This record gives sequence, structure tokens and C-alpha cells, in this order.
Amino acid sequence: MSGIPPSSASFWRRLTTWALIYAVVVAIIVFSPYPFLSAFDPAIRTLGRVIPGLTLVRAEFLANIAMFVPFGIFLSVFLPRRRYLVLPLGFVTTVVIETVQGLFLMSRSDSVLDIIANTAGAAIGLLVVELSDASRRRSRRIAHADGA
Repeated sequence: MSGIPPSSASFWRRLTTWALIYAVVVAIIVFSPYPFLSAFDPAIRTLGRVIPGLTLVRAEFLANIAMFVPFGIFLSVFLPRRRYLVLPLGFVTTVVIETVQGLFLMSRSDSVLDIIANTAGAAIGLLVVELSDASRRRSRRIAHADGA
């Protein structure tokens, strides 16, 4: 069970609003005709001189992971009793995105690496919520034991 206050209607309204904003931003990024990070190519190349091994492909992989961490967090919070669905939903969502890109966006390329990175991001989001909930449960047990 999530450690988030389920009784707060304003909390859920705000969370839902942020989830919708996140979904729109992700849709704009993944369904735009050109890869999002291509605009940052010069900056990534400059950083690559300072950070050994940083390439556009690796930066894109890390960006895909980061982009799907909120996906895992939002799903974990919205589905506290069905968190086992977070990874399959992350995987299926990514497969749909990559399929649409491959079929309809000729300037974009579908990639198995994107599927791996996005699913990993969803897994990290799930892990963040699980660790947060475990920490809250532990704190409550300690507080309860101290008060008994």
C-alpha cells in the first residue's frame, strides 16, 4: 500500500494533473517527426570531450531511461495494489511508441534499445516508490515499537 495520503482529494487532483502534463510532454517528444536529442547534438559532443565515452547514442539511452522514471512512479502510485503491472505496461507502451515511430515517422527510427531503456526507466520509477513505501513502513514500525 502506498504511503501517500489517499484521502486527500486535492493531492490526487494535482497528481493526476501532473501525470497528464507528463503524458502530453512525452507524446510530443516521442511522436515529433525528429529525434528530440538531435537538437542537443553539439552540446552532447562538447560534453563528450569532458566525459569520456559520452556519445549521442548513450545520451539518448540515458534520456530514455530518465523519461520513463516518472511513468513508473505515476503508475506505482495510481496502482498501489497492482504494481506488478508497471513493468508490463512500461514495456507495452514502449513497444507501441516504437511501432508508431517505425510505421509512421520516417525520420525516426524504431529501436530495441529504446524499449530496453524505457522499460528500465519504468522499473526505476517503481523501485523509487517501493523503497519510499518500505522506508515509511519501517519508520512506522519503529515509532509504534517506541510508543508501545
